[in-house]
Amino acid sequence: MTEPEKDKVTSSTPADEVAAATAAATAAADGDQAAEVAADAAAVAGNEAGELDSELEKAAAEAVAEVIEESQELAEAKASAADWQDKYVRLHAEWDTYRRRMTEQRAAEKLLATEKLMESLIPVLDDFVRTVDYAETNGEAGLLGGVKAVQSKLVDVLGKGGLAVINPEGEAFDALACQAVGTVDDPSVPDETVAQVYQLGYRMGDKVLRPAMVTITTGGPAREKPEEE
Repeated sequence: MTEPEKDKVTSSTPADEVAAATAAATAAADGDQAAEVAADAAAVAGNEAGELDSELEKAAAEAVAEVIEESQELAEAKASAADWQDKYVRLHAEWDTYRRRMTEQRAAEKLLATEKLMESLIPVLDDFVRTVDYAETNGEAGLLGGVKAVQSKLVDVLGKGGLAVINPEGEAFDALACQAVGTVDDPSVPDETVAQVYQLGYRMGDKVLRPAMVTITTGGPAREKPEEE
C-alpha cells in the first residue's frame, strides 16, 4: 500500500461510512420506486390499450350488425318490389283478358241484335215480293193497299227494335228533333207551330237519328211557356 492510500484509509471516519451507506440505501430506494412507477405506468397503458381494443371491437361489432340489418332491409325491399311487380304483371294480363273478352262479347251481342233485326225484316221483304207479284199479275188496282200494309208491317218491326217515328205535325217546333226548311204565315195558331212535315224523322231512345224536315207558322200569338215546377 502506498502512502497516499494509507492516508485515505486512515482519513475516513465512521460518520463518512454512515453517510455513504445512507446514500447507497437512498439510491436503492429511488431505483425501486422508479421501477414501481414504471410498472404502474405500464399497467395503466395496458389497461388503456385493453379498453381501446374493447371499444374498437364493440364499434366493429355494431357496424357489422348495422350492415347486416341494412342488408336484410334491402333484401326485404327487393322481395317486396318483385312481389308488387309480379302482381302488376298479372293484373295487367287479367285486364287485357277482360277487355278482350268484353270487346268480343259486345261484338257478339251486336251481331246477334243485327241477326234478329234481319230475321224480323225477312217477312217484310216477302210481303214486298208478293205485292209486286200481285201488281204484275192483276194490275195496279190493289197495289196501293198492299204497299200500305207492307209499310205498316215494316214500321211495326222497326218499332219493336226501338226505332220511333218523329211526326210533329201540329205540335210546337222542337229544334232538337226538327229541322225548319220554311215558314207559313198563319195567325190562327201559336207562333212556331209545325205546319207541314216534308220528311219524317226517326229516333232510337233519346238519340235523334234523323230530324224531321218541317215548315213552321209565323204571325200568330206567342206560345205560352210551360210552368216550371
